[in-house]
Amino acid sequence: MRIAILEDDPNQLSHLVRTLEQLLTIGETSVTCITFSNGSTLQQALRRESFDLLVLDWNVPGMAGVELLQWLRKWQTDKVPVLMLSSRAAEQDVVQALNLGADDYIVKPFRPLELRARVQRLMARRVPVAPSDGERFGRWEFERVSQSVLIHPAPGDDAPPQRHALTDREFKLALTLFQHMGDVVSRAHLLESAGYSTEELPSRTLDSHIYRLRSKLGLEAESGLSLRTVYGRGYRLESTHQPQADS
Repeated sequence: MRIAILEDDPNQLSHLVRTLEQLLTIGETSVTCITFSNGSTLQQALRRESFDLLVLDWNVPGMAGVELLQWLRKWQTDKVPVLMLSSRAAEQDVVQALNLGADDYIVKPFRPLELRARVQRLMARRVPVAPSDGERFGRWEFERVSQSVLIHPAPGDDAPPQRHALTDREFKLALTLFQHMGDVVSRAHLLESAGYSTEELPSRTLDSHIYRLRSKLGLEAESGLSLRTVYGRGYRLESTHQPQADS
């Protein structure tokens, strides 16, 4: 799970990162927090990077958290969950943030267990915090125990399902792409999800993984899903099914 945090108070930031990493690391689910103390710096990062969750303070240098939220919902198509975490407790402030697209709002000082519960609720729709043994996305079924993907036949096709074994890193990459269906996933996000450290970030290695996933899982237009390169950012897995015209 990749979380961007906008907070300019070092003590608050340290406490928040420690809380999220300790409380949300469960089983194979690990948490990576990328921190920002300036709203404008985070805005620039969001033009090229992707995250599973944004945690935004309101009063920060550069660009206020609520201004960043407004920009994000207006100009970015990826609907990343946003949690506002602010000392501003007035009802009109909470309502303003929610109306601008925040998914939740917590008033400081936060309570750790409440924070975990709210983050888990937000993340349930995208990245399961306590993953089950498998997940299914249309015809593609991921099985964690065997690290394989079972591709079921299209409706009306009597062919048996096809099983494709993946390496550990291929499995994690593919699952991340499917969990973010329709959204751009940045290269750094994908590499981190596959277990590469931020010091490694081997660009050509990622391209090789993507090439093999396209082939193994049939991620081409005729299959109904297409894995596309988004120049300067990363990759997007999207549906290629078009509504049928009336006859």
